[in-house]
Amino acid sequence: MRVVVCIGGSVLAPDLDPRRVEDHAEVIDGLAAEGCSIGAIVGGGGVARDYIGAARDLGANEVQLDQIGIDVTRINARLLIAALGPQVDPKVAHDYEDAGDAIRRGDVSVMGGVMPGQTTDAVAAALAEYVGADLLVYATSVDGVYSADPDADADAEKYHRLTPAELVDVIVPMSRDAGASAPVDLLAAKLIERAGMRTIVLDGTDPERIGDAVRHGDHGGTDVVPADVDHEPTYWAEE
Repeated sequence: MRVVVCIGGSVLAPDLDPRRVEDHAEVIDGLAAEGCSIGAIVGGGGVARDYIGAARDLGANEVQLDQIGIDVTRINARLLIAALGPQVDPKVAHDYEDAGDAIRRGDVSVMGGVMPGQTTDAVAAALAEYVGADLLVYATSVDGVYSADPDADADAEKYHRLTPAELVDVIVPMSRDAGASAPVDLLAAKLIERAGMRTIVLDGTDPERIGDAVRHGDHGGTDVVPADVDHEPTYWAEE
C-alpha cells in the first residue's frame, strides 16, 4: 500500500517539543517497517505565520512571504527526518520527482512546500496523484471536515463520509470567507476530486490515529471516498 501523509505544522511542531516529533516518526517508521510505502508532507504552522507576519510588517511582497513559509515547512521536514529511522531519505524533497523516486526505491520521503501560491495541503494531494497513492491522510488539528468552522459555529455539522465532489462543495464557501478555517484548502480538494483520491481527514494531535487509519480505517474523522467505489475501502492490515 502506498500512502501520503500530510502533517500540519500546528500538529507536528506547535512548539519545539522533540517528543511530539518522535511520536509521529514512530508511527511512520512502524508503517514503513511493515512494508507500507510512505511520503510525508509537513506544514509550517504557527511558526510560519509568525515569520510571515514579521516579514509582511517589513514590506515583503506575497511571493517573498510564500518563500519564507516554504523555508519553515522545510525546517519542520528536517525535524521529522531527524527523528525517522534508516528507511528515510535524508534529504528534504524539493519536487515531486525527487519524492517519487525515493518512495519507489523504498525510502520514506519527506517534503515541505514546493512553490509560492501552493500550500502543503495541495503539495500532498499532488504528490499522492503523482505516485499513484492508495490513500492520502491529512493529520490536522481538527477531527474531520465540518460544514463550517466548529470553533466559530456551534451548529457546524461534522461529515463522516464525503465524495471528492462533495468535499469541494463544502470547502468552496469556506475559502471565500476571510479568516475561515478549512481542514483542507480548495486547491487540494480539487486535486483530490481530479484524481479520485481516497482521503482521510483526521485529528493528528494523537499520532496513533494515523497508524490506526492506515491499518484499519479507524480514525473518527472524515472519509473521502470516490463515488464509483461500490464497496468498503480496504486498509493496510486487511490487504
